[in-house]
Amino acid sequence: MKIFYGVQGTGNGHITRARVMARELLAAGIDVKFQFTGRPADKFFDMEIFNGYQIREGLTFNTSKGQVSYLKTALEASPIQFIKDISSLDLSGYDLVISDFEPVTAWAARKQNIKVLGIGHQYAFSHNIPRKGSDPIANKVMQYFAPADRGVGLHWHHFGQPILPPIIETPDFPTQIQARKIVVYLPFEEPQQVIDLLCPFESFEFHIYSPEVVSSKYAHIHCKPLSRLGFQKDLYDCTGIISNAGFELASESLQLGKKILVKPLHSQMEQISNAAALEQLGYGQTMFDLNAKVIEDWLHNPHAIHITYPNIAKILVQWLQDGMPEMDSEFIEKVWDSVQVLKIKHE
Repeated sequence: MKIFYGVQGTGNGHITRARVMARELLAAGIDVKFQFTGRPADKFFDMEIFNGYQIREGLTFNTSKGQVSYLKTALEASPIQFIKDISSLDLSGYDLVISDFEPVTAWAARKQNIKVLGIGHQYAFSHNIPRKGSDPIANKVMQYFAPADRGVGLHWHHFGQPILPPIIETPDFPTQIQARKIVVYLPFEEPQQVIDLLCPFESFEFHIYSPEVVSSKYAHIHCKPLSRLGFQKDLYDCTGIISNAGFELASESLQLGKKILVKPLHSQMEQISNAAALEQLGYGQTMFDLNAKVIEDWLHNPHAIHITYPNIAKILVQWLQDGMPEMDSEFIEKVWDSVQVLKIKHE
C-alpha cells in the first residue's frame, strides 16, 4: 500500500498525531509520504520520523493576543500560491490519500478525483458532539477547509456517536510526580503577560514553552523553547497543564493523569467546543481570559482524571490494511470498551 498523508502544521497537535501514525504505518511496512503546510519550513522541529517529507505553504489562521482574526486570515492568505500548490501536487500512483485537516492535499485530491480519508479531531464535528462558539464562518471553515469523502473523527468520549478515541502516545503511567510542577503552553498569548500572571504563585514551579522565548527573572518560572523531547519530559512528571484548548495536548494530559486548565482561543469554534467538552465530561477546567483567581483555585485543586486509551493508531493501520470496512456499532463499541477512566488525586 502506498499512502500520501497531508498534515496541518499550524499547531503542534496535528504533527504530534502524525508522529504516532507514522510509527505504526512504518512498522506495518506501508510506504507513506507526508506533506505539511501551515507554517514556515524553519519552524518545524523534531521531524526525523517523517523521512523525506515535503512542505508547502498551505493556509493558516492569524492569531493575536489569544484570538483568531478571520479578517487578517483572509487578508494574509496567498490564494494564488495555494492554487499553485494544489495544481502542482501529483497524487497519481498512490493507493490512498489521507488528510489530517490539511487543505492542499484535500483539495488536490478532489481536483484529481481521488477519494480522501480524513483522520483527525475536526472530522468529529460532523457528528452530534459538544459544540459552542459556532457561527456561519466557523461552520464553513470546518466544512470546506480540508474536505474529506470519508472522515474518522476523534474525541475524548464517544458521545453516542461513531467516533474513535484520540491518537496519542501510550506511555506507562508516571510513578513519580512533582507535586507543584506545572507545564504551561499558551503559544497564542503574549509570553510576558503569562509570566506576569504566574509570578505571584511562588510555591509552584512553572515550565513555560512558547514559540518566542523571553527571559524570566523569577526563580520559579522557567521559560523554554519548543522542543518535543523537552516538553514530553516535563509533561511526564508534572502535576498539571495550563494550555490553550487544543485537542492533542489535552488528550496526552488525560492519558498521563494530569489536571487540566484550558484557555480557548477566542472566536475559534473548535477550541471553545473542546473547552465545553472538557467541562461537560468533568475532565478539566476552563478560563476564557487569563484570570489569576481561576488559576489560583485550580492550582490548589488536587483532583485529576486518568484515562487509559488503546493504541488507536495501530487499530487504524490494521483497519486500513483490512480494506477500510464500515465502522459499525460493534467495531466502535469494542474500541471504547477498552477505555478506562479513573478519578485520581495528586497529594
